[in-house]
Amino acid sequence: MTSKSPVRSCEDVDEQALSYAEIKALCAGNPLIKEKMDLDVQVAKLKVLKADHQSQKFRLQDKLLTKFPADIQETNAHIAGLKADAQLAAAHPQGKEDFCGMVIKGVTYDEKKTAGERLVLACSELPNAEEKVIGSYRGFELSLRFDTFRSEYQALLKGQRKYTVPLGTDPLGNIIRLDNSLNSFPERITAAENELATLHQQQAAAQIEVEKPFPQEEELAEKSARLAELNAQLDVDEKSHDPEEEQPDEDAPRRPSVLAALEEKSDKPEPVKPFRSYYDKDGDAR
Repeated sequence: MTSKSPVRSCEDVDEQALSYAEIKALCAGNPLIKEKMDLDVQVAKLKVLKADHQSQKFRLQDKLLTKFPADIQETNAHIAGLKADAQLAAAHPQGKEDFCGMVIKGVTYDEKKTAGERLVLACSELPNAEEKVIGSYRGFELSLRFDTFRSEYQALLKGQRKYTVPLGTDPLGNIIRLDNSLNSFPERITAAENELATLHQQQAAAQIEVEKPFPQEEELAEKSARLAELNAQLDVDEKSHDPEEEQPDEDAPRRPSVLAALEEKSDKPEPVKPFRSYYDKDGDAR
């Protein structure tokens, strides 16, 4: 539920109900009624379009007030964290031949293969799928977890931000994956800066759109005014020809009512004729 009124669609206004005056005027061939019916549909559709325009404007205003500022702030913080972590990784370089060492459960492993093997063993020793800190690598906190959705073990390197690295069963391959993640900061920073630029462009475009008026406002005003004139005129015509206001002329002669005559006749009793028997005529039987 929202506090904003629901917007009707244009299909809702295609059918218009006719009043008694409109039907009477339509039957009489009044040209005003057709104009009124056309304007009813046009004005209703324009009002729907205006309501939709206002709804889009409200959505853009919400984005300008809340979403864009929050997204821009979050992206700026993300970029700052990436740059700080890039400096941390650069301060603990990993050479092609030399291994800088890895700390696992308080023990420092200076050999790459041994560190890789111990990392695989630490994965198998996880008590559950939840993330667990096991040590550090190249200045970053090192954690392990099991992703049940992907069915894989993952290492997490945490500096200012956190970076997920999927692990396999190859000890040396896992070390290479960790190094590749820590060496990809330039690409991460570039992608985040491009995202920030896109957010600023979208914010500027939304600001332009929210300031645009309804493009058919003048047309809506003109047709609404004309429709009001037609409604007023048809209302006057209806009142001037209202059947209830037409009173019969009392001085005019009335035509005799057949029904009244029949009712009057039925109210008068017919005279009863005397009974005459067979012998009544001259006292002789027939």
